[in-house]
Amino acid sequence: MFFSILLIAHFQAAIIPILMGIKSNNKFKHIKYHKFIPYGFIFLGLASVSEILDHTQTDWIYVDHSSLFNWLFYSFLSLGLTFLSISVIKNKFIQITNLCISLCSIISYVSFSKTIALLFQVILSIFLIINWQRTFKDWLLILYPIFGIFFTTFFGTNLSTSGDQFWHLLIGPSGTISVLSFYLVLKRSKKKFT
Repeated sequence: MFFSILLIAHFQAAIIPILMGIKSNNKFKHIKYHKFIPYGFIFLGLASVSEILDHTQTDWIYVDHSSLFNWLFYSFLSLGLTFLSISVIKNKFIQITNLCISLCSIISYVSFSKTIALLFQVILSIFLIINWQRTFKDWLLILYPIFGIFFTTFFGTNLSTSGDQFWHLLIGPSGTISVLSFYLVLKRSKKKFT
């Protein structure tokens, strides 16, 4: 029973963002760089796919380690955050800066450590929150830091320190709520911008 719930928690975290990416293709034309939006969602879904593949190597027990699939997880996560962020940025220099920070996150995982990659992802998350709040001014954006940063970090820390796999069940759904908040903000913005 536990294993089935764990599979569902992981697969929904992969499928929902990918479906949102497909559904958002050419949908939010009121956003200047709307073509980046589907890639942002799809990359977040691919991050979860990479995590699923990583778990097949550890018998679905969470292990805090570095591996190819774990690197892909962090890489796709960086790309997803970056593409969502640059979709609303009009300044080319700031767009390029976001892309460079994402590249630094991807490279630093291999060159230095996962911790350094996470620091770059924190910067990407801050850029994302600031840029989306400036553009949309929507209170729903608060769901991203609550569920996508605070709760996933809290659940992940408890999982790492206790080894209790119960916490593993909560990480994927928490991340999905944060991704859904982005999609809802985009849908609500159509009424404001048109």
